[in-house]
Amino acid sequence: MATLLEVKGLTTGYGKKEVVHGIDFTVGNREFCCVIGANGCGKTTALKCVLGILPAFSGVILLEGANTADMTVRERAQHFAYIPQLHIPPFPFKVADVVLLGRTPYLQSSAGGATEHDKLVAWRSMDMLSIENLADREYTELSGGQQQLVLIARALAQEPDILVMDEPTASLDFGNQQLVLTRLRALSRSGMAVLMVTHDPDHALFCADKVVVMEDGKVIDQGSPSETINSDKLRRIYRTEVFVADVDVGAGYTQRTCIPLMDATLMDTRKG
Repeated sequence: MATLLEVKGLTTGYGKKEVVHGIDFTVGNREFCCVIGANGCGKTTALKCVLGILPAFSGVILLEGANTADMTVRERAQHFAYIPQLHIPPFPFKVADVVLLGRTPYLQSSAGGATEHDKLVAWRSMDMLSIENLADREYTELSGGQQQLVLIARALAQEPDILVMDEPTASLDFGNQQLVLTRLRALSRSGMAVLMVTHDPDHALFCADKVVVMEDGKVIDQGSPSETINSDKLRRIYRTEVFVADVDVGAGYTQRTCIPLMDATLMDTRKG
């Protein structure tokens, strides 16, 4: 798999405080890469630096060999699409208009309107996620899962090289989490590179081709989910008892999952 994104020796943080310490990882073309780790380990800080929101103290971020530090904001927006956690816009925009905002990096000027091509790209983005039927609905009236799919469609309308997400399902219920993750996995299987930060290792097991494991601002492991997500590793980074097991879900199919273990005293109390 050809390398799309390469992070080499990246050190960054806030002000003079160093939070991320010389990390290295890559994301290949058509690869779904998840970054996991405990809260405060530097996952989001690293992501902000990759996006150009934070400057690098040292190291380099390369996209197909080009240094992203040399890119303008517009150029960076044509390569990277960011999918945030749920947000509520100040006005009840129609879904089609929210998705069309993804074409902003391609407008010739701030006063330039969207072309027919821009509208076609936005429509195709909605069609890819099977939400074209929501085009005339107001974004603020949608469910949380539907809103997140609209934000993903907006990102797709940017026609990026890579989708970048910071815990995109954090505020969703279980059903909507599965809805969004299933769509994201389908996108990656169809050829879109994805870089996602998550606090939930089960999400990485469900979606990822590669997992980058962070602890205290450093990358301590990276590889396939089967190589990186195990009981010992999760106990180390989350500092809690956890059991990783392959569960038979029927029809000869198994699914690896993470099972947090309760305190023995609490287990005895529940038995009683």
